[in-house]
Amino acid sequence: MSETFGTGIVIEKASIDGQHTFEQASQSHRDDYHLFFLQESGVSPIEIDFQKHILKPSSVTYINPNQVHRLGAFENVTVSFWVIDNENLNPEYLQLLEEILPAKPLILNDESFSVISETVNLCLKLSERKSDRLYHSLFKDSVNTLVGLVISQYLENVVSNDPPSRFEVITKAFKTILNKNFKTDKTPAAYAQRLNISTHYLNECVKNTTGHSVSHHIQQRIVLEAKRLLYHSDSTVKEIAAELGFDDYPYFSRIFSKVAGMTALTFRTKH
Repeated sequence: MSETFGTGIVIEKASIDGQHTFEQASQSHRDDYHLFFLQESGVSPIEIDFQKHILKPSSVTYINPNQVHRLGAFENVTVSFWVIDNENLNPEYLQLLEEILPAKPLILNDESFSVISETVNLCLKLSERKSDRLYHSLFKDSVNTLVGLVISQYLENVVSNDPPSRFEVITKAFKTILNKNFKTDKTPAAYAQRLNISTHYLNECVKNTTGHSVSHHIQQRIVLEAKRLLYHSDSTVKEIAAELGFDDYPYFSRIFSKVAGMTALTFRTKH
């Protein structure tokens, strides 16, 4: 796809008879864009952030640019996929996509699958009308509509119809700023200050909503990023620790071993 990604948006549909492996996609990697799959028929193995999934018929999958992933061998499948970068993505959708992470493959009901499938076909037709004077705007808006439909499905699947409690609102805000600041802010107090609340109250909200403390979430997010870098980069463990904002390498090592249940070197060797 990189060869055709000059516009920042790509959409394709592929039908594969027999078994086929895409060599580049089978290696662990990150992308500079948001990636979506609509599995129409057949099954496809995929690994996202060290979790293995099987894409089944009538399912949709979202992969964030931060997530390390790789594709297994496709066999007798029809799949549509589209990518869009931050520049072309609706800003509101960008924020909503952050809220649904981590997003597992989602099975669609017949009506939702039909609507999204029909929208894919429309986007494919618009992608070919390059002579239209408003080509890029039309294409961008159509793919954003497709992204919005997928987001709606995820939100419908995970969000309650009841209004969120104060605890849930604060926990959601904490997770949003954690994802943006985990390399610099390592303590609950730092996040409480950003939210203009006490550390005790932040811990109460997060613990009540998720069952885990603020420190737990901070360490989990740091170690997830460390795993991603160990998995697909050539940086040394010390370089990764520095990239994640740790001047004290032994302290980073202790956190990683505590959360991952093994040393960083063991994790890299294992994967």
